Amino acid sequence: MMQDAAPSAHIPVLLRPILHHLAPISGIWLDGTLGAGGYARALLDAGADQLIGVDQDPLALEMAQGWGAAYGDRLRLVQGNFAQLDQHAGGLLDGVVLDLGVSSMQLDRAERGFSFAKDGPLDMRMSQLGLSARDLVNEASEETLADILFHYGEERAARRIARAITRARSETPIDTTLQLAAIVSGCLPRPKPGQSHPATRSFQALRIAVNAEFDALVAGLEAAERALRPGGKLAVVSFHSMEDRVVKRFLAARAGQGGRANRYAPEAPSEAPRFTLIARSGVTADAEELAQNPRARSARLRMALRSDAPAGAVARDALGLPALALDTER
Repeated sequence: MMQDAAPSAHIPVLLRPILHHLAPISGIWLDGTLGAGGYARALLDAGADQLIGVDQDPLALEMAQGWGAAYGDRLRLVQGNFAQLDQHAGGLLDGVVLDLGVSSMQLDRAERGFSFAKDGPLDMRMSQLGLSARDLVNEASEETLADILFHYGEERAARRIARAITRARSETPIDTTLQLAAIVSGCLPRPKPGQSHPATRSFQALRIAVNAEFDALVAGLEAAERALRPGGKLAVVSFHSMEDRVVKRFLAARAGQGGRANRYAPEAPSEAPRFTLIARSGVTADAEELAQNPRARSARLRMALRSDAPAGAVARDALGLPALALDTER
């Protein structure tokens, strides 16, 4: 997932390979992470008859009112989570695209609380509803915070950072992004030139927890399976190894490849393939795209074609999902 400060102009990541591998673009498509509209506009321009733009962030839909006017009724906007994209679609789809993680427009707005580089309220809620990062940081137990940082951010210093957070909040509430970034940075070595900010992993982990992103990801993949017609096309862009691993395992299982989340887990039973994989190992950015858009450096694109086999639920224990229970409620 992308965490570094993004350029103000949003550039859709891995768009060229999406348009190339999934051509021709036609029929009804759904963009489950509308954001600034980069993929939606490209799909409409490439020949989609209609594009359903879904986003849980009201800001994304507000922005789309401007650029979307040129497409008339070819663009339909829906506020919601892509976890229910089949319900938002209202019928069968010819294509689904998901660009996971946080968008540049969210990072660029300090008041949204996503960026460790901009001072703002510690929020991180994509839907602007429910539990915020401030609630989590100030109310969750030290053990829960450590688990979140380790499992969702792969932060090796998770326990040290969680201890520093609980110590700091005992003196004064942690209300802002720069407060938290300073606490995290104080626990880690100064980064060398070219290395990411010390708070990158911690901010990523808290954002994932606040927005229940792994639950939404699996539900969204299942919803895409239900919504896509035979021959329908699925494209998923991820920015983090954990997310990509979940997408890879989901598609492998649904393509009839079975497999295990780890060597101790039972092998998934063989079923009729629901998908055929495209570019089996995934697609990464080429040198030209990396030069134009550094955001693409950690991105991986996975694509698949829907078969005519009936949709069904996937065994979550085969996906290697980190399972954490938050000990604070809102």
